[in-house]
Amino acid sequence: MAEFNDGIAATALPTDGVVETDVLIVGSGPSGSAAALALSTYGIPNVMITKYRWTANTPRAHITNQRAMEFFRDMGVEDEVNALATPHHLIGDTVFCSSIAGEEFGRILTWGTSPARHADYEAASPTLNCDIPQNYLEPILTRNATMRGTQTRFSSEYVSHVQDADGVTTTVLDRVTGRTYEVRSKYLIGADGARSKVAADIGLPFEGAMDIAGSMNITFRADLEALVGHRPSVLYWVIQPGANVGGIGAGLVRMVRPWKEWLIVWGYDITQPPPSIDDEAAREVVYQLLGTRDIDVEITGTSLWGNNEMFATELSRGRVYCVGDAIHRHPPSNGLGSNTSIQDSYNLAWKLAAVLRGQAGPELLDTFTTERAPVARQIVTRANKSSREFAGFFDALGVTDAADEAGMVAAIAERKLPTAAGAARRAALGEAMELKDYEFNAHGVELGQFYTSSAVVSDGSSRSEPTRDPELYYQASTVPGSPLPHAWVGDNAHRVSTLDLAPSTRFTLFTGISGQAWADAAPAVAAKLGIDLGAVVIGPGRETEDLYFDWARRREVGEDGVVLVRPDKIIAWRSQGLVEDPEAALTEALTRVLSRSAG
Repeated sequence: MAEFNDGIAATALPTDGVVETDVLIVGSGPSGSAAALALSTYGIPNVMITKYRWTANTPRAHITNQRAMEFFRDMGVEDEVNALATPHHLIGDTVFCSSIAGEEFGRILTWGTSPARHADYEAASPTLNCDIPQNYLEPILTRNATMRGTQTRFSSEYVSHVQDADGVTTTVLDRVTGRTYEVRSKYLIGADGARSKVAADIGLPFEGAMDIAGSMNITFRADLEALVGHRPSVLYWVIQPGANVGGIGAGLVRMVRPWKEWLIVWGYDITQPPPSIDDEAAREVVYQLLGTRDIDVEITGTSLWGNNEMFATELSRGRVYCVGDAIHRHPPSNGLGSNTSIQDSYNLAWKLAAVLRGQAGPELLDTFTTERAPVARQIVTRANKSSREFAGFFDALGVTDAADEAGMVAAIAERKLPTAAGAARRAALGEAMELKDYEFNAHGVELGQFYTSSAVVSDGSSRSEPTRDPELYYQASTVPGSPLPHAWVGDNAHRVSTLDLAPSTRFTLFTGISGQAWADAAPAVAAKLGIDLGAVVIGPGRETEDLYFDWARRREVGEDGVVLVRPDKIIAWRSQGLVEDPEAALTEALTRVLSRSAG
């Protein structure tokens, strides 16, 4: 991984033992490094510490959805991510089988790769989802954050903190020298994972439970292209009766790099002492799931982890905020973990920047909990529900009701028989596979988050009733609180997304030719409030034209109306048409969004 070393720097330890900065970030995982990258992009001084000597050394999170990719696009690192990712078209066939070399029970086209769903994904965003393991993603985010100004310190462990009216004093242990020093910051972000010490120290309230099930990871190298190259996927679910917990062997073989680096997830009974597994035992598990010994296997690592079902109901205390796995802890189902963590930081970073610059009142920061705590609840609930829905697959195969291993084998084989029981088994299996769309094609869950807070000014409208299942299908809208809809716009030489025209370094308003007065008012409003406010007028003969007339279909306001977009690409306010005093209307809306007192 030497190619990632350029640009990584560390702060020199000051002689008085105190580091000063605006924001201290504890943890360099997806949420921590995303926060650092955003803050440095906005010009906010920040220090990021991690107790580890480097970024993630195992694959961990991998499915990267379109909302996360939009953040990377906004931060200017999308091309770097795509260069190291397995692309969209190779991540689709989730396979259910008896072993990698054995018989299949079925496949599901997932992550929007089905012809029936691909258009939904193309229409929703200027960028597609992909698969990039965490140990490849973290260095991209950390390097770019550091190059832009983040002071990054490895082998630096959070010990404790004390808050006062003006800031936070954090004690940090330098794990190389054994010395402690202090960081004085105006705000502290706890991005220190599912066993967050920061969250524990500030006493965040949680619902749910930790360690409800046990899992073992085995990473290995093996050339499996002959077995999987014709059915490219990142996930191969292996069902082997008689093995593992409860006699129902359910293992996951996950592609890390096509088609030579892999990870196995294998369950264990968390109520019993944790298993101890050496390379030889790990190799046996690998061969068992591969279904062949005719392949050279190199074990590269093993680890144990617990499945969780826990979320925080409040995300901050005073000047300390928590993001990522520190506030939502769940199994990897739906691929929501790192994606949601990145979105936490996207939401928080612009608000911290606005408050630190004096552009917003401190009450703006209260909206972090108001907006993101419901998301934490939603994704923890969804991920665990998806995990439990595997029971339907086992039921359909007939293994849950079988008395023993022989009964399981017979039940699975029954689906092949030309009998009424065989037909029922096949129908049940088809229904169980269709239910897994809620894990593997939940586009609405990934993109359809909606905020209600004081940082969103309602225009009196409500979200339209969904025309399709809101978990499976994303429905774009400009109702305040919704993400800005994507539409391709531009001119005869260039095509850009509406998202590209609303960078997170500013507020942006969108209007049409008849709404020119909104754009004319923007400079005066920006000057009055001391903010950056861009204006985009879309129409023929203007710098930006509605190339496919998609924006006209998605804006949900008149051509003389306006849509005001926050730095995190959330609709902050809108007006259906032109008003008598556009400047006053914009000023009032932004004053409310920024929690500023009028006048």
